[in-house]
Amino acid sequence: MTEHNPTTTSKQTFAALGQRVIDIETDAVRGLSRFLDENFATACELLLACQGRAIVIGMGKSGHIGGKIAATLASTGTPAFFVHPGEASHGDLGMITEQDVVIAISNSGETAEVLSIAPLIKRRGVKLISMTGNPRSTLAELSDVHVCIAVEQEACPLGLAPTSSTTATLVMGDALAVALLHARGFTADDFAMSHPGGSLGRRLLLHIHDVMHAGERTPLVNQHVTISAALLEMSRKGLGMTGITDDQGRLVGIFTDGDLRRILDQRIDLHTTAIAQVMTPNPITIKPDVLAAQGLKLMEDRKINGLFVVDEQGFAQGALNMHDLLKAGVL
Repeated sequence: MTEHNPTTTSKQTFAALGQRVIDIETDAVRGLSRFLDENFATACELLLACQGRAIVIGMGKSGHIGGKIAATLASTGTPAFFVHPGEASHGDLGMITEQDVVIAISNSGETAEVLSIAPLIKRRGVKLISMTGNPRSTLAELSDVHVCIAVEQEACPLGLAPTSSTTATLVMGDALAVALLHARGFTADDFAMSHPGGSLGRRLLLHIHDVMHAGERTPLVNQHVTISAALLEMSRKGLGMTGITDDQGRLVGIFTDGDLRRILDQRIDLHTTAIAQVMTPNPITIKPDVLAAQGLKLMEDRKINGLFVVDEQGFAQGALNMHDLLKAGVL
């Protein structure tokens, strides 16, 4: 191996080399548009009609990309998993059924491990989609449909390490997955069901009614009570606010810690003044079945720290503040 002194390469040179890679791979991705043709549409139709799963196979770097493509398909409504072609030759081929569709990835289209199992896949009557950079390759010829992923050049200056080709493959896989997502009418709720863990799942699955304070924990007072009585309710419930209701129980106003600071400068008698005289009328509210993430956005947009939750008739169902969303992991 040729010795190289890393101290001879300047920071500017590193940046220029990195920019060259980005430029080449960007051009490779742009070039994929010419392959969004009838073959791409046919591949989508095969996957959409599949009664089983999409089985993605690939060797080496193509295998790593294939694993990611399978994961993306699975999380967007197309049941899928990755099968290593080497393992498939030693028993894992039994994981593939007649109801499945196989997506075989090989940039050259001549990967021995993939070609060795392709005839067996075809013999079972399983539909085979290939993704290669050579439409005349053996794998492309064996396939029911071929999706081209050819690139002009690899970003590797030696032209050896898969770089542009793997990026192009990944993007084409995303194009398949998202096209299928749209065709299936896959929704955010569907997406949430396959992503229950982590912050993404919490943002998509948690609704306002999951995080709000309800029942006796909701700070509420009648509009005729004094400010001091309202402050006592705020103190007991610990949300830094209380809702004000009319005689029928509908929410008509809100009183917060901020409102208290403002009226203290006005020399108002807290023990004789009705809360209705100092409340903020017609407060911003939210419905209980709205996503918690939407509640967060509403608070951020309106620059408020709390919300009351009301039903269609305007009766208070609960309350929440930023701290509740923080505890629930929505922030």
